[in-house]
Amino acid sequence: MSTTQSQQITPQLRQWIVEQAQAGHGADAVLKSMLASGWSEDVAIEAMETTLRGHLEQQAVQSGLPPGVPVPDPKLDDSPLYVDAGDRRVCILQTMVAPRVVVFGGLLSDEECDALIELAKPRLARSLTVSIKTGGEEVNADRTSNGMFFQRGENELVRVIESRIARLVDWPEENGEGLQVLHYRPGTEYKPHYDYFDPNEPGTPTILKRGGQRVATIVMYLGEPDKGGGTIFPDVHLEVAPKRGNAVFFSYERPHPSTKTLHGGSPVLAGEKWIATKWLRERKFE
Repeated sequence: MSTTQSQQITPQLRQWIVEQAQAGHGADAVLKSMLASGWSEDVAIEAMETTLRGHLEQQAVQSGLPPGVPVPDPKLDDSPLYVDAGDRRVCILQTMVAPRVVVFGGLLSDEECDALIELAKPRLARSLTVSIKTGGEEVNADRTSNGMFFQRGENELVRVIESRIARLVDWPEENGEGLQVLHYRPGTEYKPHYDYFDPNEPGTPTILKRGGQRVATIVMYLGEPDKGGGTIFPDVHLEVAPKRGNAVFFSYERPHPSTKTLHGGSPVLAGEKWIATKWLRERKFE
């Protein structure tokens, strides 16, 4: 039996790792100490990652935060320049850990962008938001776009895009809400907000029956405005330019501002902005 197979991650080892973290020792120093003590690198890294993740989650809950849940996450451990999305190779333009943000280049082709816009145009209406007071939908003064929803898998183009997204972020297609297309004219915007549903609001239990919490968002840029219209994350001073065919993905493991996923669509200053938004849920969305 190999050394790696025979080494066990014991409760004593986990406690020691937590104690090192609480004492202020960095991850590199703890790993070096474990290797010097004879631990294999694979086991040492796994022990550190799982132990510290669990420790941080325990601290968060003890501090009054909602429990964290698994979230979609692109497989970017090797810092790839490109990732395989099944039928298309997609470029990784930017990543951020907190909040978890990934900017994809070339997620959609020009032809796909044009086709989504044309399919959406006849069905556009004033955009609504989910009401966390009632669980229904309502007009929100903070959101001044026009929009529409495709049913999941409604047509071949939507099916292709949904399959691509599912592979890209490693999350089941059935956990996605319907694809939404939005149109912004000059002066329209979506003021900063969170996409998760506030667990303290009366309408949230009704909303969660359809698939649990929202855990991630992907915004795809279909048409570029001449000025303005970027996606902003005020808590971390980040702005993503609305480049046609590109997309920004972000996830949130708990419905709480600690995720730093406050975001919005800046006002369009000139031209028109078209986007497609996909929200992902914990479970199958029905």
